[in-house]
Amino acid sequence: MLEKEVINFERTVIVGIVTQSQSEEKLNEYLDELEFLTFTAGGEVIKRFSQKMERPNPKTFVGTGKIDDINLFVKENKISTVIFDDELTPSQQKNISRIIDCKILDRTNLILDIFAQRAETSYARTQVELAQCQYLLPRLSGLWTHLERQKGGIGMRGPGETEIETDRRIVRDRISLLKEKIKTIDKQMGIQRSNRGAMVRVALVGYTNVGKSTLMNAIGKSDVFVENKLFATLDTTVRKVVIKNLPFLLSDTVGFIRKLPTQLVDSFKSTLDEVREADLLLHVVDISHPDFEDHIESVNKILQEIKSNDKPTIMVFNKIDTYKHLTIDEDDLITERTRKHYTLDEWKQTWMSNVGEDKALFISARQKENFEEFRERVYEAVRQIHITRFPYNKFLYPDYKDAIEKEEEQE
Repeated sequence: MLEKEVINFERTVIVGIVTQSQSEEKLNEYLDELEFLTFTAGGEVIKRFSQKMERPNPKTFVGTGKIDDINLFVKENKISTVIFDDELTPSQQKNISRIIDCKILDRTNLILDIFAQRAETSYARTQVELAQCQYLLPRLSGLWTHLERQKGGIGMRGPGETEIETDRRIVRDRISLLKEKIKTIDKQMGIQRSNRGAMVRVALVGYTNVGKSTLMNAIGKSDVFVENKLFATLDTTVRKVVIKNLPFLLSDTVGFIRKLPTQLVDSFKSTLDEVREADLLLHVVDISHPDFEDHIESVNKILQEIKSNDKPTIMVFNKIDTYKHLTIDEDDLITERTRKHYTLDEWKQTWMSNVGEDKALFISARQKENFEEFRERVYEAVRQIHITRFPYNKFLYPDYKDAIEKEEEQE
């Protein structure tokens, strides 16, 4: 008989602040995302704490009164972890740990933890470990005293090396070792990419959890791991895909997120080489998410950082089957109509006028809605790149509609 697996979620509280640059509405969006990140990492959010401040308190991030409130709640409700929405400085983390007797994490630490859970290949594990070491280095503190001072025998007397100095040296050595390892793997991956020949390369990019892997599976008939959690994909998957008789390479890349830690952007730069070397980008967007426009902005910002923002791009608005907009009652004369009240057709008109009619698609990868239109658009874009590269191959790949007619004739 199969035993039912019981998953014990860690009881956590999350903390954020409203500042001049971050409104209450924005904070709630970030805390929703932080709650989803916590769930992905295996935690259950019991309560949220927020405070209005001009700027974060340099000692304890939030005010002393709020820290006491959190401490009291932690003690009364057996909370095991407190997670802060922004990156804490090493001194803030130290000060808060002295007041609250439980695990103190920040957004960066949480994302690193999820990445460590998700890393499958040696390459992904190396990248995550490098990011963790870089995060840990300034935060090392003497947690034990068995190496208070290292001393040797005759000729080794003197102050010696303190335990924390030893720890720092070990971590620095590890960082340089991992960097060397990544260089070697990068070289290997560069050779793999060059061996793929002159085939057209298409990369799926987008925020995390927008359905890139589902789309990859739907087009490429592959079996990339898919889950309704953040960062289900860490390793880049490349598949050869054929639409009609036109072959091209499709790669599924790691998703982006707002407030992405700099250590992660740096150590995952090489994973994004697939994006850098792509001929066409399919920017996948979850239109059912209320903040999808912010997500687009975050992705564009990272594409700019890796110098890939000028590549031919098709915006693919996914999950149209779950899109819901806010409605206003007919007799309601007070509520102002905002972008959150837009219907799907209004969004289509907005985005088609923003990026061009042939550069925006509205589909559902799971339900295969508008999928034929999607295949046609990708076929035409890839064909255009292909015949620019190989003009003499033009007759091999006819227009999409001609290709369908040809298929029907053969049948």
